Order: sequence, then structure tokens, then C-alpha cells
Amino acid sequence: MRFVSYHGANGDSYGLLLAGGDILDLPAAAELAGKNLPAAGMLAFIAAGEAALAAARRLAGSAGEPRLASAIRRAGTCRLRAPIPRPLKNVFCVGRNYRDHVAEGARVAGVAPSLPKYPQFFTKPPTAVIGPGEPFHHDPNVTQRLDYEVELAVVIGRTGRDVAPAQALDHVFGFTIVNDITGRDLQRQHEQWFKGKGLDGSCPMGPAIVERGDIVDLGGLELSLTVDGQERQRAHVRDMIFDIPAIISSLSKGMTLEPGDIIATGTPSGVGFAMDPPRYLEAGNVVVCRISELGELVTPIAGR
Repeated sequence: MRFVSYHGANGDSYGLLLAGGDILDLPAAAELAGKNLPAAGMLAFIAAGEAALAAARRLAGSAGEPRLASAIRRAGTCRLRAPIPRPLKNVFCVGRNYRDHVAEGARVAGVAPSLPKYPQFFTKPPTAVIGPGEPFHHDPNVTQRLDYEVELAVVIGRTGRDVAPAQALDHVFGFTIVNDITGRDLQRQHEQWFKGKGLDGSCPMGPAIVERGDIVDLGGLELSLTVDGQERQRAHVRDMIFDIPAIISSLSKGMTLEPGDIIATGTPSGVGFAMDPPRYLEAGNVVVCRISELGELVTPIAGR
């Protein structure tokens, strides 16, 4: 199942993305079918756990029935939002998690590459999250070295602390795409990652959350990114230094992960600052992040 949040004629809601782009509004469909699902949005749905997932599966199987017709939102009549439009916490992120990306950063810095021994975490604030197709507004007075990073993001579905790697995937609700837009000059100026990674709109997310059980070969997922149609990045999830169970286990040591928490798992090589010469984003560019089985996330770069 592919879960989306959207804005339509009746306001904001969430549902299932169907073939052809139609959306089955889950709260409306549940009411028509005499079921009970949270009306408050995607976070409440995820927190409702397996019972809500089971109800969604039944509704998905009945989506073509006349009794649910009024719960169908036709393709083109709604605007997709980020699947979790306003996370309750900062988005957790992993830095330097692909070997080739570590190597390109070391080359630019003029040092020998050294792989991290533990996952390197930072965060992006909730105000960074925007949805598919929403523009990032680039202000050259804030950053002149704006960069891109395609990433697989994990959405937590079950509360856990001190999670063992063997149980980590049991805590996952699903997967989505994130573009970790970054002001490289801000990273350098402040000598840490948060400011350069935390600008408003710098965490495009979507288009959907694909349920964990729908992904058979997690390592086989292929990430790619283009700028104005030119490919810049391509890799597979199996190329990560720390896999998803290791990331979840490390992050959850002494720290409780909760339903709706989001973890971006790192980017492969091909970022703009490592090109020769460097190529940063400018107003008018269109960045497209793709991950096989998850879809594509389009972000126009706009002026101030």
C-alpha cells in the first residue's frame, strides 16, 4: 500500500494512492464501510498500529466497490503533501553513509578517506519538510552553495528503545524519499551540520510512504537524482556502510523511537560540491529524486 497525505476540496486528509493516481480517502472510506480510522491525519493513523493497517488493507481491497465511490478523490483534483506534513520531532539523518560519498568528500578536502565507525547522526527541523512539487526558495543572501542529496527515509511504526538489529525492521512502518537539501557554505561556517541542513523547505519528502511489507528486496532499491534531466547520483541501498537495522539499533540506544519518526539514511556520491568544478543549485533548476518501487520526488528551485 502507498500512503499519502493530500489537500483537496474538503481540506487536508490522507489515504491510499491507487493505480492511475486516484486517492482512496481512508477516513471517508472507513466511515462508509462502518469502520473506524483516525481522522486526524497520517501521524494518528501510523500510531494506531496494526489494527489501522488491517482496516486499510480491507478498504484497499474494496476500493472499486460502488459503496466507496464517494471516498475516491480523482487524479488531478488534489495536491499531494509530504506524507507526514509536520513531524512531531526533527527528522533524524545519517551522514557519510555511502563509501563513495565518503571518498569524494575526502578528495575535495585533500585528506585520506576514513570510514565512520558508527553512524553519524544529525537532524532537520519540522519546518524543513515540504511536499512533492513544492518549490524550495533559494535565497543567495543565506547560502550561495546550495546542494542536493537523494536519500531513502525510514518511517517508524512502533515505539522502541534499545532495539536489537534483528528486531529493527519490525519497528518500521514504511519507506519514502527525502532530498536532504544543504547549504554547504553554512556547514563550513558553523563547523557542524545542523544549520546548513536545517533551512526552511530543505527536506522535500514523498510522494508516498510505501508499506514495509511491500518491499521484498530492501537492499536492491536503486536511488538516483537528476538536475534539469542530467543524472548526478545513482546507487543501491545495499551500498550503505550502515544498513537500516544497524541505523535503527544505534539511534535507539537510550533514545525512544516513536510512531511517525523519520530517519533519512544517507546519500551516495555525486553531490554538487564534489564535482569538478563544483555545481550548485540555482533558481530555475528542477531536482528529481527517484527510488525504485517508491516513485519520484520533484523539487523546483525557486528564487526568493
